[in-house]
Amino acid sequence: MANKLVYTGKTKDVFALDNGNYLLKFKDDCTGKDGKFDPGENSVGLTIEGVGDVNLRMSIYFFEKVNAAGIKTHYVNADLANTTMEVLPAKVFGKGLEVICRHKAVGSFYRRYSDYIEEGADLPAYVETTFKNDEKGDPLVTKDGLVDLGVMTAEQYDDIKAMTQQITKIVADDLKEKGLVLYDIKFEFGYDADGKVMLIDEIASGNMRVYKNGEYIDPITLSELFFA
Repeated sequence: MANKLVYTGKTKDVFALDNGNYLLKFKDDCTGKDGKFDPGENSVGLTIEGVGDVNLRMSIYFFEKVNAAGIKTHYVNADLANTTMEVLPAKVFGKGLEVICRHKAVGSFYRRYSDYIEEGADLPAYVETTFKNDEKGDPLVTKDGLVDLGVMTAEQYDDIKAMTQQITKIVADDLKEKGLVLYDIKFEFGYDADGKVMLIDEIASGNMRVYKNGEYIDPITLSELFFA
């Protein structure tokens, strides 16, 4: 029986499997603008051959580490030959939520709060949440907002924050061993039939801002350095 396509995304397609799980097919399409790669953009801007493969490789590497640390994720297994990953079913929060963990004051954080902090200043694994909404520019939302809007419970938020900081430390420590510094990283979470929070989507170079010797490393170069 053929896998049933249930969703076509910007960088991945999602298929339903007979066993109740789902299959993510990683694509070589990247978000960007005017032919330039930008992880923060909301539309596909270019296609880079092999990017789906390296995103999957990095996701496998970190999902296995996160699972081994006892943190719940949707990862089951992967097939590099077909650039696919089997995942557990999960519901997203609301219409989609992004969770960012920041070690440095850069990007949109610095633009918002530059009256109060120097660019590049250290942050204590600062966690923020934004609704996935291209038209509204992915608006920030607080814990109270998420609870009062019925998107999640206070306990689910607390779990997401704790898990985000734990996973970020795993990624940052690994990168540090390679002489790389993680400035910030973006995650997505969902929940299972019992309401238990789990990490979903991917953990790839396109979702993190990484520097080496004070210089920004673009995601393609980062993947090459990571697996060198």
